[in-house]
Amino acid sequence: MRDISAIILAAGKSVRMGQQKMLMPWGDATVLEKVIQTVHFAGIEDIVLVTNSEIASKILNTEIQITINDKGEMLTSIKLGLQTQKTSAKAALICLGDQPQIEERSVRSVCEAFQKSGSNLVVPSYQMRRGHPWLVARSLWAEIISINNGTMREFMNAHAHEIEYVNLDTPTILQDLDTPEDYLKYKPPL
Repeated sequence: MRDISAIILAAGKSVRMGQQKMLMPWGDATVLEKVIQTVHFAGIEDIVLVTNSEIASKILNTEIQITINDKGEMLTSIKLGLQTQKTSAKAALICLGDQPQIEERSVRSVCEAFQKSGSNLVVPSYQMRRGHPWLVARSLWAEIISINNGTMREFMNAHAHEIEYVNLDTPTILQDLDTPEDYLKYKPPL
């Protein structure tokens, strides 16, 4: 999927978790490493990780581009990720760094929908609820980058008529790790 790049959002401060969740163990990797692996195994080679200085200092993967956002805000991270994309990318897949249970088939389904239709926005859905990762075509990047007082939810609502939903049969597109309870609930068995 050479025409699609991925932006992995991992700059949050993990306040509700009580420790840096991106670096917590997840099977034989960390939470963040698992997300990077899944996106890569799904066929996306160009990956931009937007993270904070603390996490960046612990990332050993040299195949990904790292952009620092110490503010930790999601919109700022998305903007930074879009601004650092290669000019050849036709779309960016927006992924959450705290969603290690995301499945390769979910990533592929969203990307394949874009490749078939060319829709400006492709969003996975489980039981009528929007999830991650979602994809945005290059034609909308400048608008996102120029958002000053709005939110991504407002942006998505303003472009609701352009969204192509990909109905998936897995709740993993809705599940991220915010609290110790989430981590214990979703982590893989040893």
